[in-house]
Amino acid sequence: MSADPTLERTTERLRWYVARARRMSGGELVSRARDQARRVAWQRRQVHPGETVAALSSAHPRPFPTRLDPAAATRIPEPARTAVLVAADRLMSGRWDTLGIERHDLVAPDWFLDPVGGVRAPANRYAFRVHHRSEAETGNVKQVWELSRHQHLTVLAAAYFVSGDDRYAERVDEQLRSWWAENPYLSGIHWTSGIEVGLRLIAWVWIRRLLDGWPAVGGLFDRNEVAVRQIGWHQQYLAGFRSVGSSANNHVIAEAAGQLVAACAFPWFDDSSRRRTDAVALFERELAHNTFASGVNRELASEYHGFVAELAYCAAAEAGAAGVALDGETWRVICRMTDAAAALTDAAAQPPRQGDGDDGSALRLDGAIENTVERRAGAPWSPILALGAVVFGPLSWWPPVEPTVLSTLVGSLWREQRWAEIWCRCDGGPHGFLATAAHAHADALSIEVRHDGVDVLADPGTYCYHGEPEWRSYFRSTRGHNTIELAGADQSRSACNQNALVPH
Repeated sequence: MSADPTLERTTERLRWYVARARRMSGGELVSRARDQARRVAWQRRQVHPGETVAALSSAHPRPFPTRLDPAAATRIPEPARTAVLVAADRLMSGRWDTLGIERHDLVAPDWFLDPVGGVRAPANRYAFRVHHRSEAETGNVKQVWELSRHQHLTVLAAAYFVSGDDRYAERVDEQLRSWWAENPYLSGIHWTSGIEVGLRLIAWVWIRRLLDGWPAVGGLFDRNEVAVRQIGWHQQYLAGFRSVGSSANNHVIAEAAGQLVAACAFPWFDDSSRRRTDAVALFERELAHNTFASGVNRELASEYHGFVAELAYCAAAEAGAAGVALDGETWRVICRMTDAAAALTDAAAQPPRQGDGDDGSALRLDGAIENTVERRAGAPWSPILALGAVVFGPLSWWPPVEPTVLSTLVGSLWREQRWAEIWCRCDGGPHGFLATAAHAHADALSIEVRHDGVDVLADPGTYCYHGEPEWRSYFRSTRGHNTIELAGADQSRSACNQNALVPH
């Protein structure tokens, strides 16, 4: 008699949970138990394919606040521009590589098919009743998930941006509508992992941005209730389920980055502001928690260092473009991560192979540059170093890299911003010029401090040359400046006229 397959799956799942629970702290076990209870309760929220549901957003028109300057396309180097068009043309013919497997079915993909084993993952079952670690049930889930990150669609959208060819935009339109129709809320394999949800949101934001010049983009996104529902559902999911404990690694960074990017770029919902605030706090806390003081990612797996750095840049760029301030320490963490990436690469910007890796990208806008002359531009960490050069300035010891499509376009969001600045001046020079020092003040060692152009410690300035001599004397005096006055005496005395000061 053959074994009951349902019993086998249940037993396999229990063994996995028991083995993992043995490695968890008490606090993590409590968090996971609470999370599991929520998953059971949310089954009533599942939406089945074809089911009619209410709109999630009453906002109309729906703004898309962070657009690209069309001139940014002209700043993309020709090799990178050519490479993305070559990749897009492969996609138009149905060919694409997913995790080392060349697929030929991308004209109209099956979103649930594992191309390696031929297994089709569940599409209609409640997401949290899908055991995605069972290859018998889902096939190679990484292969299934990879295509639904929609990073092949961001490549097609990038090709539209650099070429203006409607064919690329139309293919994106077809495939997004297909995915949205086949993957309603909490149905099937693509709702089982928060990292996938977060990465899809990043992809959708950039697809909307890259297709901004396409006349039909509003009908695909802003005026499309199906798209709006999907964007809202994805944000609801991330608000309800977050990786915790031993899973709070690159997964939680992707979840926080996806929520932050979407809440900034699609502020269409009543709770968009709150979700943006919560996502900033989560992103900043977990990025710091995941990073050593040296800038190296704590997972000590090189590919994940690059992946998290890309996520950090995407999130920070979106926040900056939307006017959302990040903490100064967060910028220092990103800078250290970039320096660490530069230190870890070889001369061709190729990273080491330390630890696990799965070819993960936060955002994919580039094709492969295959010739040896331009190999640096196609190296995995080229976009990170090129972005670092835009944001922080390259250091002399960094390996040289060429700008990529990603670094040029994500970096352009920064170039449109005016950076907040802490500015300080200290007067440490001589008293003034020539014998009378006619325009000097009694201000040795005085300081001025401004934050983003706003005076914090202000120099009193000139007042006026003639009239009200008492006030003129005060504005030139030691007491009138941010410095030390000893025994009530000025550092200088007036000489000849009101416009001359002579040191004591």
